[in-house]
Amino acid sequence: MRRVNFDLDVLRTFVTGIELGSYAKASDRLGRSTSAVSAQLKKLEEQAGTPVLRKSGRGMVLTEAGETMLAYARRLLELNDEAAAALHGTELEGWVRLGLQEDFGESLLTDVLGRFARAHPRVRVEVRIARNTELLERVTSGRLDLALAWDAGVLSPHVDRLGEVPLRWISAAGAGMPWPANEPLPLVMLEAPCMMRSAATAALDRAHVPWRIAFTSASLAGTWAAVAAGLGVSLRTPLGLPTTVQALSPHETPLPALGSLGLCLHRAEAESSAPVQRLATLLAQQWQGLSVAA
Repeated sequence: MRRVNFDLDVLRTFVTGIELGSYAKASDRLGRSTSAVSAQLKKLEEQAGTPVLRKSGRGMVLTEAGETMLAYARRLLELNDEAAAALHGTELEGWVRLGLQEDFGESLLTDVLGRFARAHPRVRVEVRIARNTELLERVTSGRLDLALAWDAGVLSPHVDRLGEVPLRWISAAGAGMPWPANEPLPLVMLEAPCMMRSAATAALDRAHVPWRIAFTSASLAGTWAAVAAGLGVSLRTPLGLPTTVQALSPHETPLPALGSLGLCLHRAEAESSAPVQRLATLLAQQWQGLSVAA
């Protein structure tokens, strides 16, 4: 069997177009003409030996082979970028103080921060897991360099809005909605003040759905344990969920839909140090992958 050597430049164009939702946007981002991007996609399909995209209305969507190709392309590009950073980025030194929501602790700590630490061993990273109010207060006062936080309508002086994630009702895995309609809906929530707790109760009140707080936790781990045990439903995004719970799609539940929630990357300073800038770039890139998956 003939070995195929995929062109990393072509793979980067392919991935960028999927993550931006448009190959016209990808051509602008990558500084290439639309004809050059089309030629690269044709080359990729020739190398793959099968179509990776198909027409859907006015746009293009992934084929089954394209979905497989996307997963491998991301892995190849991440390894390539990690190798480049390791060879050219060892001169980076310093200190980065990062704040995260609990939702992103597992995925980001094991992926982004692992790659960052391997590529820049002389940079010391300190991470604080906290809720929105504390993250914003710490980055504004300069006690954090970066903070990845939900958009609560309060902006810091230096902030980039990364995108949005749908809000979903969360139940035990495989449980659906087991509570009778004539009984108050049991809610499993974080301690107040909590923006998602407020959003859930306000939406239920508007829909005239009776509810009660069945379980209150100071952490997401406690929340997921209570939901998995069948004590009630919660409200969160589909990101970072353990396998013991599930996000209900709108057609699976009579509960009111809640739209989406923005995610922001806050910086303590307009001109950050090189280590802070590098980590901010990795976080933004990781977010693109998470948002596509969500």
